[in-house]
Formats: sequence, structure tokens, C-alpha cells
Amino acid sequence: MSLLDEVSETALITIRSRVVESEKKNPLLRDPAGADLFGKLLEILSGDVRQRILERKLSPVLTSHIALRARKYDRLCLEFLEAYPDGIIVNLGCGFDTRFWRLGAGSGQYVELDLPAVIGLKRELLGKKMPYRTMAGSVLEPGWIGEVKEIRRDRVLFIAEGLFMYLPREQVIHTLQEIAGSFTGSRLVMEVVAEKYTRGFRRRMVERKMRKGAGSTAGDYYRFGIRRAEDLETFHDGYRLRGEWSYFEDPDIKPAFLKLFRYSRALSKTQYTVIADIS
Repeated sequence: MSLLDEVSETALITIRSRVVESEKKNPLLRDPAGADLFGKLLEILSGDVRQRILERKLSPVLTSHIALRARKYDRLCLEFLEAYPDGIIVNLGCGFDTRFWRLGAGSGQYVELDLPAVIGLKRELLGKKMPYRTMAGSVLEPGWIGEVKEIRRDRVLFIAEGLFMYLPREQVIHTLQEIAGSFTGSRLVMEVVAEKYTRGFRRRMVERKMRKGAGSTAGDYYRFGIRRAEDLETFHDGYRLRGEWSYFEDPDIKPAFLKLFRYSRALSKTQYTVIADIS
């Protein structure tokens, strides 16, 4: 198999965190399909990757936050499909996500996009268990937008979980503009980081945290951030801010004292989710 680059390795951190959380006595998220895929990954990954990422102890705060994020995105997807039963979900930078099985969606309602190495490995491991459509390529390349438009041009939910913050700012903005200019009656759910964490000492702080907590240097790739959720509307007039969500708003966040962070924008809006309608 091709070696995954450091950004793609964040997909390994994410699936492992979900599995660790789902195996707890009272899990925040149940992900049996994730556990099955994780077991297959363990069998084929190199010793270096296994030791550096998959076999080290993960912070319980990290695993719970990733589980809470996955649970929230699952709920947003279900709400969208309830409102638009004929709609589709496009999972951008899907990694080793197993959301399709958690949602119980129809195969025609779900699409995944990621780099060829990730999609290829996922298909190799799951084979016929993946009945839905996948697209192998970069989210920054325009080809995938045309492929989605061939399916439908409205009632599309785009989800970008732990993706855009790792990519160059100008290219991210261009991609967001292309999405808004190509679809109507649709929605975007996008995880973002505060712009100040993409530079200077705050960026270095994130890098150290990533290395210590997850064995990854993916923090080196924090390139795109926003100052406020409303910034999205300035990228294209098709976006209309629908809402925001932070881990600290979830009643199940642990340790419990972290709930207090919701009252501070500086703390709660460090890494969070923006939800916008596309008109």
C-alpha cells in the first residue's frame, strides 16, 4: 500500500478515537462498523505507523471530543435527510469514516471523497461492504463538483469534518466559492479553526499538542482559519449562516468543567463547526 502522508494520518487518529470511545461501558458513540475497519487497518499498517499513532495511549479528552463531533454530524445528517428525503450527503475528506452505517442511509444518498490513497485502501479493506459512490481526488480539484452535479444540483449536504483547516487558505476559499456557485437549496457543515491558530505562537502550540497527544505532526498543516462564522458569507453571496456548534455546548462533554468554556467565545470558538445554507 502507499504510505499515507501526515495529513491523511489524521484519519487514522480519528477512527481509532471513535473505536476507543465506542468500546467504553457507556459510550458517547457506537460505531461497530468502525471497529471492524479499524481491525483490518491494524493488520496491514507499517510498524512505524502502528507504534506512532495506533498503539499509543490517546487522551480521553481527544477521544470524547472526536466522538461528540461525529455524533453531532450524524444528527445534522439525519435532520437533513428528514427534511429532504431525496437529498444526498457528500462527505468531503471522509478518511476512514463509517458514517454511512451509523446513518442507515440508502446507498444512493451517500457519497465520499478523499485522496486516492485513502479511498483505494478503504475499498481494498471493505470491498462490497461499501455500496455507495466514492470519488478519489483532492477536494481542491474541481472535478468532483461536476460529478456531484451529475447526481443532483440541489438538496445536497456537504460535510467537511476535520478537513479545510489543513489546506491552503486561497484554495479553500476558491473551493467554497465553487460549491456555493454550483448548488442551490443545499447546505454546508464545516469544521473550522480560529484564524489566530494558523500562525505564530498559537500555531506552534497546536503543533506541540498534536505531537504529544496523537503522535502526529498534522498541526504543521493548520493553514486555513476564520475570524468569525460570518466570514463564510463574505466568500460567496450564496451562503447564509444557519448556526454554529462547539464541543463545549454538548451536555456530555467531559470533564464536566469544560462546559464553562461555552460562555467564552475565545475558548469555545477555537475549533468549532459552522452550518450554512446554500441558496
